[in-house]
Amino acid sequence: MNERRILVVAHAKRPDTVTAALRVIDALHEAGAVPVLPADDRDEFAAVDPRFAELGVLGEDVPDDGLELAVVLGGDGTILRAAELVRDSGAPVLGINMGHVGFLAETDRDDMDAAVRRVVDRDYDVEERLALSVQVHDDAGRVVYETWALNEATVEKASRERMIEVVVEIDGRPLTSFGCDGMVVSTPTGSTAYNFSAGGPVVWPSVEAISLVPLSAHALFAKPLVVGPEASVAVELLDRTGGSAILWCDGRRSHDLPPGARVMVHRSTRPVRLARLRPAVFTDRLVRKFQLPVTGWRGAP
Repeated sequence: MNERRILVVAHAKRPDTVTAALRVIDALHEAGAVPVLPADDRDEFAAVDPRFAELGVLGEDVPDDGLELAVVLGGDGTILRAAELVRDSGAPVLGINMGHVGFLAETDRDDMDAAVRRVVDRDYDVEERLALSVQVHDDAGRVVYETWALNEATVEKASRERMIEVVVEIDGRPLTSFGCDGMVVSTPTGSTAYNFSAGGPVVWPSVEAISLVPLSAHALFAKPLVVGPEASVAVELLDRTGGSAILWCDGRRSHDLPPGARVMVHRSTRPVRLARLRPAVFTDRLVRKFQLPVTGWRGAP
């Protein structure tokens, strides 16, 4: 029988997370599974507790495509990092929230032991989330950078004192141009992240769509837009732009954009897979995470 390899992703500089990681690793060992650590984490964890030094490392001792699942102990930033680590393997990600909001997390730290038992029993479903494929073209049309995003791809001004000027294109046709601080191109998963902070719409995960939100635009027609999941979105950085710009994807991967650069965004052929322990009611998640007032609700008669 093949070994079950489970990636454990956590924050090595938080004592409570290190303790939780040890509990998860012990439970996996007891169940006959093989816990694995990211390459960047083992040395940091081993400096805290020598037991971590005995674990295998993803990409060295265990191939990238040899994972069954990733258990993530942390907030949304740690879950985004885990999604990046398992991108090539397609392994689902199970988030256990150790932070504050934790919109991507499936459960909280109080239910961690039960969640690990569900992992051991393979008692979970897998939900696929729309991801973005992102390309940067230079002014000669050459692809100079490629990446992906689960939450959003953002074109932002690189210097505080100068705005950038962009042209927005949808499905090969120009829509509008304006000066702004940037543009956020978001998935439904990312609609509660940067998109939300910038005034964009909250999009239910069951709705496949791509949203665009200008940042501090100097224009009358600069409202958030929602386009279909198969739409092709482009943000061109005009040559007359006074300032430089930068592309950020999920706040983790970046690329400098010179004037004349063109950022192409469309649906990725590879979704991100999230492990789910219970049917997700997104309305309840919104109320809980944002602490929305629902006093006075009587419900259906």
